[in-house]
Amino acid sequence: MNVLVLNMGMKSIRSIIFDANGRKLSSASRTLTSSIDDIRVEQYPDEWWDKAIGVMRSSIQDAKIQFIDYITVTTSASCLVCMDESGHPLGNAIMVSDKRAVEEVNEIKDNVLIADIVKDTGLPISVSVMLPKIMWIKKHENTTFKKARYFLSPNDYLLYHLSGVVATDELNAVKFHYSLNTRSYPSRLLEELGIAENKLPPVMKTGECVGTILQDVARQVGCNNTAKIIVTSYDAVCSFVGSGVSGEGDASDVSGTVTVFRMLSKKDELLPSERVYSTPFRQGGFTIIGGSNNLGGGLIEWVKQCYYSKEEYPYEVMEKEAAESDVGARGIIFLPYLLGERAPIWNDNARGTFFGLERMHTRKDMTRAVFEAAAFIDRTMMEAIGETTADVTTVRLSGGLARVNLISQIKADVTGKEVIVLSEFETTASGAAMMVLNGQEGISFLDLSKKFSKSRMTIHPDRDNHEKYNVVYKLFKETYESLVPMFDRRIEVLNEIRSSREMQIENL
Repeated sequence: MNVLVLNMGMKSIRSIIFDANGRKLSSASRTLTSSIDDIRVEQYPDEWWDKAIGVMRSSIQDAKIQFIDYITVTTSASCLVCMDESGHPLGNAIMVSDKRAVEEVNEIKDNVLIADIVKDTGLPISVSVMLPKIMWIKKHENTTFKKARYFLSPNDYLLYHLSGVVATDELNAVKFHYSLNTRSYPSRLLEELGIAENKLPPVMKTGECVGTILQDVARQVGCNNTAKIIVTSYDAVCSFVGSGVSGEGDASDVSGTVTVFRMLSKKDELLPSERVYSTPFRQGGFTIIGGSNNLGGGLIEWVKQCYYSKEEYPYEVMEKEAAESDVGARGIIFLPYLLGERAPIWNDNARGTFFGLERMHTRKDMTRAVFEAAAFIDRTMMEAIGETTADVTTVRLSGGLARVNLISQIKADVTGKEVIVLSEFETTASGAAMMVLNGQEGISFLDLSKKFSKSRMTIHPDRDNHEKYNVVYKLFKETYESLVPMFDRRIEVLNEIRSSREMQIENL
């Protein structure tokens, strides 16, 4: 029995094929391009689909199989695709870290209906979710708004092109402020905002079958035309499942381009938080608490581009040099908010900052400061999760950043928690495959985790370093808090001196 997972992150799109025992049969990957400035982050749906066909075809050929039982899709959440009646995208996709819909957020927050909706869904209104993005399209690109037959996430868009059926899973639907309690979209609010509810995708449960692969797509990728297309969910949820969490307090840190930090809880009552999400995961029978930031592993890619682009083995050199610095990076604090920040500080105007630079400092210290900031991200998430009365006990680490052993050790030292580094870094894809096998074959997540989620090593915190990092972390937070008004002032100055913002193409 084979499961093909189409996994699209901010940086690349991948096709990975697993068998029912968790063995990876093949994988293929292609990079994606993004258009970025200080406000906008966009990608190209036509590029997604073109490269999706390519990676699926390559992975099927490499696996030397022609029969696929199941295909599923997992992508970043809260990215908006406007699709017309014929299935064509109406312009670029507005990505999750895009910050243009500030005015629309304030307009929605002023609506008297929103307080109860936010309480019900546990999802605050921000530029990172879907309704403000749709409102921005309505105000600024009204022709697109009128032509749109559906407003979709990337998950939904790719599922449609695989199956010909428009559908979303219930957890992606929450990003439209869909209620898991009433199983409905916020009809009255949508009516007042002028958004037709029938332009939002129909909602299915995770693990359900949406249909079979379209014959033309099966021909292009080289597989059977009986492969079932299964709805799973967005990457943060799938990576959490793929991390093999099972007990109260188990947390996962999946650091690809972004850092996804979430914890499992089976408590009946949790306190609400405006800094992290609490999402009931019905298929697993537990609640997922936490959130995603804007850059995790993407910070290391940025350092590589800035300081190590001429190195033959940049990651090895970065790790070696950072280890030659010291705890606290010899007095440098780095704020990792290169694209603003989502959870847990929710500040669109925040930006990256090196604080404390002296003449004696070198790129070794600056790299160390960035490594430490990647760990401080986890600690801020843990503190926000603690506000719900849930406490993290163990962190399960995966994603590309988990390949850097020094960063894993720093995360253990900063958090003071035992860090379990997983053997399979592709936990998003493995989690999606687990959700398919649970939903379609009835295999328990506990049994699946034994096959899919094996550990490579366990890292214990250095207690002396942990005490030092307690002091450095306090300075990290104080640095951010002191600069909050200056971040806002910076935006004002940029608006005064720059009449237009040029987009640049980058791979995140």
